[in-house]
Amino acid sequence: MIANKKEEYHPSDLKFLELLAQKFPTVAEASTEIINLEAILNLPKGTEHFLTDLHGEADAFLHVLKNASGVIRQKVDEIFGNTMRESEKNALCTLIYYPEQRLRLVKREETDLEDWYRITLNQLTEVCRTISTKYTRSKVRKALPEDFSYIIQELLHESLSPAEPNKHNYFNGILRTIIEVGRADEFIIAICNVIQRLTIDRLHIIGDIFDRGPGPHIILDTLSHYHLFDIQWGNHDLLWMGAAAGNLASIANVLRLSARYANLDVLEDGYGINLLPLARFAMETYADDPCTAFQVVELQKGTHSARDLRLLAQMHKAIAILQFKLEGELILRHPEYGMNDRLLLGAIDFGQGTIRIDGKEHPLTDTLFPTIDPADPYRLSVDEQEVVNSLLSSFRNCEKLQKHIRLLYAKGGLYLILNSNLMYHASIPMTEEGEFREVTIDGHAYSGKALLDRIDRIARKAYFGNRSHEGVRSALDYMWYLWCGPCSPLFDKDRMTTFERYFIADKATHKETKGAYYRHMEDATICRKILKAFGLDPDTSHIISGHIPVKSGKGESPIKAEGKLLMIDGGFSKAYQAETGIAGYTLIFNSHGLYLVQHQPFETSVRAIVEGRDIISTRLTVETAPRRLTVRDTTIGKELQVQIDDLKQLLAAFRTGQIKERK
Repeated sequence: MIANKKEEYHPSDLKFLELLAQKFPTVAEASTEIINLEAILNLPKGTEHFLTDLHGEADAFLHVLKNASGVIRQKVDEIFGNTMRESEKNALCTLIYYPEQRLRLVKREETDLEDWYRITLNQLTEVCRTISTKYTRSKVRKALPEDFSYIIQELLHESLSPAEPNKHNYFNGILRTIIEVGRADEFIIAICNVIQRLTIDRLHIIGDIFDRGPGPHIILDTLSHYHLFDIQWGNHDLLWMGAAAGNLASIANVLRLSARYANLDVLEDGYGINLLPLARFAMETYADDPCTAFQVVELQKGTHSARDLRLLAQMHKAIAILQFKLEGELILRHPEYGMNDRLLLGAIDFGQGTIRIDGKEHPLTDTLFPTIDPADPYRLSVDEQEVVNSLLSSFRNCEKLQKHIRLLYAKGGLYLILNSNLMYHASIPMTEEGEFREVTIDGHAYSGKALLDRIDRIARKAYFGNRSHEGVRSALDYMWYLWCGPCSPLFDKDRMTTFERYFIADKATHKETKGAYYRHMEDATICRKILKAFGLDPDTSHIISGHIPVKSGKGESPIKAEGKLLMIDGGFSKAYQAETGIAGYTLIFNSHGLYLVQHQPFETSVRAIVEGRDIISTRLTVETAPRRLTVRDTTIGKELQVQIDDLKQLLAAFRTGQIKERK
């Protein structure tokens, strides 16, 4: 805070130093803190783990979280080298990932359990000791479970050198006693969890936790107990955030996507949303409708009966029509969105069964619209209004959903700058000329970083603001715009052709043209421009994003713009894996450099536990650090350096008598 040592301090500087002296009241205490902080600066940089576009794939997410994208296996290989067989390493890693489940199997299969305990406890202690060396004892201590904190600390910090036989006996005595008193299982579970905890220092989720997959609620429950993480909101996250805040068009979109992917269980069982009014309305209204265009996509074939699939198709159509009506009302309410071309219900010729889009007439593949009044196509029927009211109440009053959305707000934002990396989910709106595109919001133009900052504030206002205020209601409507608006950095296409995909056979009408950002993003000059606009050094920094699946099967690389942009959406969601040819990318940033990890599809946790099968992953070096990175090179390191400088000023003030020691 105070730049240089001074013989005399400004009164405001002295006031700050007086406050600092309350925490460090003597020369000795200030000096000790400086020594501690300087020591921390010289520790190796902690490992960061980047994931994106999870789309509810909880099983794969949990496994990648447990194995740290292969980092734990790498450590096991480094520690034990050729002293262990591959099968033994696999078994040890599986135990670390799934200790409770693996222990149950071991007890059924192992003939000499005490010997297995002894060997395994030694191996786990060695892994834990190696992983913990990059942290201070204080930080390790905070990560330890209360029951075994003292014991683990003793094991981690005792030398096993042959020159110190007493310590060796002490170490083995601890392990022997753990086995004798019947606490080996609990200790193994505890130390495996500590290994998982210490392997990754910080987790980054770069958007799209929701939609398609069956477990977004499981992912968020897991994150709520994770030690350190952040989230950069994706378009699907913003959609659910808008729905939880009470935006009706967002609620309809959430339901339609869940119905489309036969995934309504997330809403009913995961969140307790009451879908009975919608189901009843759909069965009555579309009883004689084949709903051909609304057959659902089963990501896991054969999990639904023919009767269930029929009901899902009816619900799918019912909520889609409701969505188009609610969106039409919203577009009419906000002409400034420039989305009048999306008022498609009003473009239908109900007598002819056609629709006019961009001046061209198209036949509709489905003309059964029992709830649409041609004279007023966006008006909800009485029954539809009842369904909407019920859904609104369920979303607004769902305690678990609101808890998860508050977590997204507390830990999330549109972008994050950390350790020379700029993270955002999708794009920065740009012009064809490569300039930042100006977007008008409430009569003011914003672009680049200022645009994302403004949108971040709008998103928070929509959820936390007083809904009786006009500005808050407008912010709530804008949450839907962020999902599908042409100038939204989370969407950045000219249109979302949902209606066309359902009702028009001509695939030319299904096209969604990406914004100019996607034509510029592989240009290193443009990426450098973006990094500079966000206050980063364009020579040493990177952009990390997702959103657009990288088609690895067709030779596309996630490393773009001469390494300035890392696009790590590789198809975590099963819905995208046929397109990408893999099952996702993750990114590791440790003290040695940046590493991209390419994953093959995850089978099941059962096979991982029983057969010791890990996700097959390939590690690619993106960038090697010129020297081993330390905490000093990180964002937190810069903050610690400021604290050190301030403490040095306090020492100077003590020694010149401008501030007196307190004791």
